[in-house]
Amino acid sequence: MENQFVSSTVSPIGACSQRCMMNFKQNEEAVSPVIGVILMVAITVILAAVIAAFVFGMAGNIQSTKSVHATATHTADASGNSIIIVTFTGGPDVNLLSEDMTVTVNGDSATSATLGKETGSSVTLTTTNGVVAEKTNHVVVMAKFSDGAEQVILDTII
Repeated sequence: MENQFVSSTVSPIGACSQRCMMNFKQNEEAVSPVIGVILMVAITVILAAVIAAFVFGMAGNIQSTKSVHATATHTADASGNSIIIVTFTGGPDVNLLSEDMTVTVNGDSATSATLGKETGSSVTLTTTNGVVAEKTNHVVVMAKFSDGAEQVILDTII
């Protein structure tokens, strides 16, 4: 009997390792419910925010973009004057255009021109329309659609 008692108490390393592992497991089990509660609260808050966005109409104001196209080229006329030719090339939503498009050069709205809404129509802009000879020119074409939307269909520097 003494041998059994001695052999069971001789290994203090084994006894400590079992006791330490039990304490470690207790701490590990306590962390898991806390993480679960935090994740559930986070999911609830995100879900409430998404539902509130739809209820209060925040997601309903998004308009789709229309697909119409124009091009611009910078060249010189027969007299050597600098000109820009803007051509409307159409697109799948050409039938949604409500009126002619506005062409602005270098941000000067006073010298803007009108571009027809028929595919292939073009407008020639000269120095009276704000074209700067031998420098870069910023050309913007704005289109208006039947649903009231306005969209820039060309914004380029040439």
